[in-house]
Amino acid sequence: MKTLIAASATLVALSLPAFAEGDATKGEKEFNKCKACHMIASDSETIVKGGKTGPNLYGVIGRVAGSVEGFKYSDGLAAKAAEGMVWDEAELAAFVKNPNDYLGSKSKMTFKLAKGAEDVSAYLATFSQ
Repeated sequence: MKTLIAASATLVALSLPAFAEGDATKGEKEFNKCKACHMIASDSETIVKGGKTGPNLYGVIGRVAGSVEGFKYSDGLAAKAAEGMVWDEAELAAFVKNPNDYLGSKSKMTFKLAKGAEDVSAYLATFSQ
């Protein structure tokens, strides 16, 4: 019986989405570093006006990596897309800390967000679809 309960608890834990331990309020401030290249815009509203060098980050949490139409991704991120990897807060936080290390290859994103990555991920999660 103990084994069944432990196995059930493990399955429930693994089925839940991974969340970074971030603060969305702090992340909103940290996102100022990101908006040189990225915007946050839904189909009906621009939430954060930013650059278009990087993909629009509206709905990034819960979206397949490397899947914004019309944007040419690095080979490493394209490989993640082919695997069907879906961004969650923890994965996105790991990526923005050091994109090249995360992908194991050269990323088009040259900026590293050494501090505040979890906060930015939590902020972006507020714009999930």
